[in-house]
Amino acid sequence: MDDTTTPTPYGTPDAPRLAVKGEAHLEVDPEIARIGITVSARGSDRRDALNDLTRRNAAVLDLIKSYGDAVEKLETGAFSITPELTKRGKGERVRTYHGRVTVTAELTDFTALGELTTRIADLELTRVDGPWWSLRPDSPAHREARQQAVREAVQRGREYAQALGAGLAALVELADIGAENAAPYGYGGAPAMRTVAYGGAADMAQEAAPLDLEPQRQRVYAQVNARFTMTPPQL
Repeated sequence: MDDTTTPTPYGTPDAPRLAVKGEAHLEVDPEIARIGITVSARGSDRRDALNDLTRRNAAVLDLIKSYGDAVEKLETGAFSITPELTKRGKGERVRTYHGRVTVTAELTDFTALGELTTRIADLELTRVDGPWWSLRPDSPAHREARQQAVREAVQRGREYAQALGAGLAALVELADIGAENAAPYGYGGAPAMRTVAYGGAADMAQEAAPLDLEPQRQRVYAQVNARFTMTPPQL
């Protein structure tokens, strides 16, 4: 005789099973602002274009580093020197050289963000994109959203059980569907600000007033599925 018992996913009359979903939606202040900087140079001579690009890139990096602890991360991305050929004539005659370096910076001090962004945009042939607001991957907001989703699942399950004159007996399963920031970490969504600057020394005679940037609230979402057993309902 086989003593193996068959699982009863739907419970029994004495211990019915109840499946519910718990969700949480939070809006919190961002923790990080990321900006992207593109430094450019152009010239008919490859070496001159490269020297100009090196000088402008160094100026950008020095300016960002001068803000100390307000800058949490500074990274250099792509670098390129591209020849542009003449459209007329035969042969591979180079008309000009285009140089480009991309830099990304993450700031946690939003007071310094507007000033730094404005000063970078005032540099020669320098473009600024951003900021992109986000939370850290280990932000307490994610934990709070998950815990709130669990509490909501328990409360919903208890209300269903009470409607049948019963109560929750035990938790059978808790499945984490996931908790994530609606605006992905990094370059996600539409930037709250974008500025492009192609200035020279004459443009810097008088510094521009710092931009007033308002942090964009971040949405955090969490969802869980929960299964409980109930006491016998009073039907």
